[in-house]
Amino acid sequence: MEPKSLYNYLLISQITIILGFIADLIFGDPRWFPHPVKGIGHLIKKLEPFFRKKIKNERNAGIFFTITIILIVFLITLLIIFVSITVNVWLFLLISAFIIYSSISLKDLKLHVLKVYDDLKNNDIILARKDLSMIVGRDTENLNKDEIIRATIETIAENLVDGVLSVLFWAFIMGAPGAMLFKTTSTLDSMVGYKDEKYKYFGMVSAKIDDYMNFIPARISMIIIPLAAFIYRKDVRNCIKIIKRDRKKNPSPNSGIPESAFAGALKIQLGGLNFYNKIPVYKEKIGEPLKKLEIDDIKISINLTYISSFLFLIFFICIFCLIYYLLYTIYF
Repeated sequence: MEPKSLYNYLLISQITIILGFIADLIFGDPRWFPHPVKGIGHLIKKLEPFFRKKIKNERNAGIFFTITIILIVFLITLLIIFVSITVNVWLFLLISAFIIYSSISLKDLKLHVLKVYDDLKNNDIILARKDLSMIVGRDTENLNKDEIIRATIETIAENLVDGVLSVLFWAFIMGAPGAMLFKTTSTLDSMVGYKDEKYKYFGMVSAKIDDYMNFIPARISMIIIPLAAFIYRKDVRNCIKIIKRDRKKNPSPNSGIPESAFAGALKIQLGGLNFYNKIPVYKEKIGEPLKKLEIDDIKISINLTYISSFLFLIFFICIFCLIYYLLYTIYF
């Protein structure tokens, strides 16, 4: 690729990310919309029985299954992008922006979380449990008010990385195919990446790949979230303190970072006893209970998520502006 072509491609790719991000802020994920993730989920459901039947060793079956799903989705995305860019640059821009838009889940997270927030404000614990069950994997039918708030904040923190920052990161690195590549690994993890009897070995590789894909974005969030807390006038010092102390307490190598950051900024404590399919699972406590959990902590967490997302976007735009400048000065 010639320097001028590379320069133009990089520039257009960054524009598609900005357009995709803005589109998500405006439209979210309408339920009627034929979302690509639904297609990935359908593919996973169809191919899982096939690989389990053909390969008796569960771990090997899971490896080939995961690689096959990732390759199919990635190559289809690459083909669509290649065809679009050969037809017209505007078609390339539109399709790339759409793929990135469909991979981000910022507004959708906000809408789901605000349902729980409104339920709690209306003192409707039963409806709050039901709405919470749509966004968490744990059992919700017996949760009290404080446990609902805690579960909501934990899923907001985790989804900041998994649903927004990692998508943007891989989109900046590899364009629209990168965003879809990450979304595929994330969907695989959410569907088969469990440690129960059924998926302990079959879903092991899917879970590991998802951990690797989230690794760098989660660590960048160690800088981004405290900056967001500073802008939002929350406790930055405690935020940094809890990140340093508690970020490794979550069983996930990545989720503990945003959770500890949110716990520190809000001066609350996360973690504790959860139930998954009636099975008790205890997670180490993160943060210090310097104040009681409050319903408004949910809204504060969403606002921190939005600020963090904007900061992350601006951070990478600045990096690529520097790259553009260097390319321009060297080759032009």
